Amino acid sequence: MEIMKVSSSSSPTSVAGALSSMIRSKEEISIQVIGAAALNQAIKAIAIARGYVVSTGIEIACVPAFHDLVIEDKIVTAIRLKIVIL
Repeated sequence: MEIMKVSSSSSPTSVAGALSSMIRSKEEISIQVIGAAALNQAIKAIAIARGYVVSTGIEIACVPAFHDLVIEDKIVTAIRLKIVIL
């Protein structure tokens, strides 16, 4: 499974392009974010990517889950958005 990391400074259009390419190749994808601003960019990217692939008959959804990470000896909670091809 591919894990894309999206930050608050990520371009939603760029992330959407990469995401739609992975979706078309039927890869399993999760997007990992830390923080509200990064989550906002990721959700915008998913909406844009959906627009790219829906015309080809592919429908997607995302399933959110919490994921604990250890960064510099501290536990940080991230959100992972699993992209599901319907």
